[in-house]
Amino acid sequence: MPKYICIGIFFLVFSKLEAQTAYRQTLKLMGSRFDISVIANDSLEGNSYINTSVGEIKRIEQLISSWDANSQTSEINRNAGINPVKVDKELFDLIERALAISKLTDGAFDISYASMDHIWKFDGLMTEMPSEESIKASVAKVGYQNIILDKNRQTVYLKLKGMKIGFGAIGKGYAADKAKQLLIGKGVIGGIINASGDMNTWGRQPNGDYWKVAITNPLNKKNAFGLLPIKNGAVVTSGNYEKFVTINGKRYSHIIDPRTGYPSSGIISVTVFAPKAELADALATSVFVMGIEVGLNRINQLPKIECIIIDDKGSIHKSNHININK
Repeated sequence: MPKYICIGIFFLVFSKLEAQTAYRQTLKLMGSRFDISVIANDSLEGNSYINTSVGEIKRIEQLISSWDANSQTSEINRNAGINPVKVDKELFDLIERALAISKLTDGAFDISYASMDHIWKFDGLMTEMPSEESIKASVAKVGYQNIILDKNRQTVYLKLKGMKIGFGAIGKGYAADKAKQLLIGKGVIGGIINASGDMNTWGRQPNGDYWKVAITNPLNKKNAFGLLPIKNGAVVTSGNYEKFVTINGKRYSHIIDPRTGYPSSGIISVTVFAPKAELADALATSVFVMGIEVGLNRINQLPKIECIIIDDKGSIHKSNHININK
């Protein structure tokens, strides 16, 4: 009998994993739900593999967490406008890749979003727009251009006092990538790491089929647009199905444009297919901010990247080289 692994609210992974070869655990890691499944010879081996992946995810959380006062990320933030901070090569490289995505998306993705003042409230109590002045002031310290990297010294410097970086839009995807890489290195032939919708797969199901996702409409979750196979890659969905505010009849998402301070609108979900979850994670957020036309145009210029957008009317928009089998 097939088992179903939920990916956020927007799609399902249909696995058909047999009990004697597939082992799964659901855990809370990085403040989110992780579903980890591996193919193994027995439960002892399967649980050992899962424990290995959990250890890797916790290691990454300690490296990138802005909540942990002892993390290198917190040290960078404490020294904003004061001193460059020497960091591990792993964190330096992650920040360097994040800046490359910022340039690629014209700042729609920006890890200095953590500097934003939280003037928008998505608790159902907000009834009017903040003032233009307060919105402009809320992003005064945001700007990836003010993150200065010194490759020779391996240091990170935030130019503005009070500036902060955070990895909320890329961290879980990176953790899924690293856990997958570690398990493959240990000989695990197939599995799924689902980090609250940031999903990474490798190998095949025991019956030889590729893993598949069903793309569903968040406005009508019983209606699936179709099935798509995942061939050793990642799928990430960003959505505003729960966190949004409606003002003067217009719906605003909790995903805010770091360049302007205004919430995105017109889209309710973005699903990105990419070789790595880190990239898919960042691009899903970026497309939300860039909008349908600009977002799809940017995705269509990138090799091995595909995208499905569902707008606030429930209509589907997709990149040029993606086929949905109904």
